[in-house]
Amino acid sequence: MVNPKSKVSGRPKICYRPILPSDLDTIEHLHGKLFPIRYESLFFQDVVNGHDIVSWGAVDRSRPDGQSDELIGFVTARIVLAKESEIVDILGYDSSKSDQTLIYILTLGVVDAYRNLGIASSLIREVIKYASSIPTCRAVYLHVISYNNAAIFLYKKMSFKCIRRLQGFYLINGQHYDSYLFVYYVNGGRSACSPLEFLTGIVSCMRSGLKSIAARLCRNEERKISRWAKCKENHSLVSSTHNKKNMAIEFTRYECV
Repeated sequence: MVNPKSKVSGRPKICYRPILPSDLDTIEHLHGKLFPIRYESLFFQDVVNGHDIVSWGAVDRSRPDGQSDELIGFVTARIVLAKESEIVDILGYDSSKSDQTLIYILTLGVVDAYRNLGIASSLIREVIKYASSIPTCRAVYLHVISYNNAAIFLYKKMSFKCIRRLQGFYLINGQHYDSYLFVYYVNGGRSACSPLEFLTGIVSCMRSGLKSIAARLCRNEERKISRWAKCKENHSLVSSTHNKKNMAIEFTRYECV
């Protein structure tokens, strides 16, 4: 079994596959080593047998001694109904479509020796790809403990939106910790428009409308000025022609005398 603290020798060849019943001991061992939260044995049974849980594992095919198929990373997730989820209030949820779903990421982990190789990002992309393949799915969401800066940075880099901070969400060794709630929208999913966003949209439309009116008034004023200038020019030409004719008549008269 892989030691989470061991170092990688050589260039790893990372591949991804579903988690299998044969991974039970490994997945349970890795969860115990990587997370401060303890999970019941039923959770691991559901993971490896696919009972309401979807999962992907990362393996290093370059490892020797029959270890090339041993998990060095994993992600587990569950499909939930949007109307029964804790984020239904922030979704642009259509109550007429009761079959809309979400994917909730339960756990994500990579052993220390294989971190900073893009494995966690690849596992998340597997979840996003899976969610996108479900026509009724509108988002992928998850919780991150408030002090896990590396995970927070990762999700933000992958375009997840931090939409809420939950006070005292986790209870670990008798101490409460806050959680951040992250969401990644798929298949046209979106957040519901908050009153502030609605007001901002109205103000933006008003500004655009005022700019349009101002531009139109400016164009009308420019046309008026242009017409006035042409009229003045034409009047000057007529006056000048008229004066020249008068001068010519007067000159002729003078010569005749």
